[in-house]
Amino acid sequence: MVEIRLSDVFVELADTLVDDFDVIEFLHVLADRCVQLLGVSAAGLLVTDQQDSLRVIAASSERTRLLELFQLQTAQGPCVDCFRTGGPVSVIDLRTAGHRWPRFTAAAAEVGFAAVHALPMRLRSKVIGVLSLFDAHPGGLDEGKVRIGQALADVATIGLLQQRAIQHGDILTEQLRAALHSRVLIEQAKGVLAERHQMDVGEAFALLRNGARSRNRRLSELAQAIINGSERLEPEPAITRSACSTLREVRSP
Repeated sequence: MVEIRLSDVFVELADTLVDDFDVIEFLHVLADRCVQLLGVSAAGLLVTDQQDSLRVIAASSERTRLLELFQLQTAQGPCVDCFRTGGPVSVIDLRTAGHRWPRFTAAAAEVGFAAVHALPMRLRSKVIGVLSLFDAHPGGLDEGKVRIGQALADVATIGLLQQRAIQHGDILTEQLRAALHSRVLIEQAKGVLAERHQMDVGEAFALLRNGARSRNRRLSELAQAIINGSERLEPEPAITRSACSTLREVRSP
């Protein structure tokens, strides 16, 4: 059963790697599939910008995105260490890691995470990002799940590099710059929708994703239209308050 589901996911992801594909939506789908395939509570993807600093590019939930941002803000946590060392970092019980990452472990506990596994996204010998897997219960991933997780991290890397011709060896920088710019637009659009419809940002993102899918538009394009006011999105009754549960923000002490 797991093999069939994994095969289906790889076919699904491969089908998205077409001309002018939406890299942000691709990475969000990949994060969602990590949760489903690996039985973890949440997943996030961090990538490096042209200054070799990590940025949050996708997450399976809003609380995960906020925790990832907090991790980068404080420059401490398993994903930061994974990026620095280039090797996987696994913590089966975050309660034992308080001495190592005191602020991160406190923030993770606040939003209900007890274990984390960080896997590197590599382009040959260069680490370009991190796939992070969070679980609400202490425990490790077995060897099979680690291999699947690393394979998905590799697929994410391929997705970031897709559709860029090799010009002056700058393929990676150009793709990451475009992806990170799209992320900024999406965050701004989420804020506009949240304010306009008096909903939390998780619900606003669900509304934006559903709108992009129904219009066959790229997330970043629809986000830009929301920001400049050329298009509007109205929540459907079934989506308005049930698409996402209320999320608590992670704040720096």
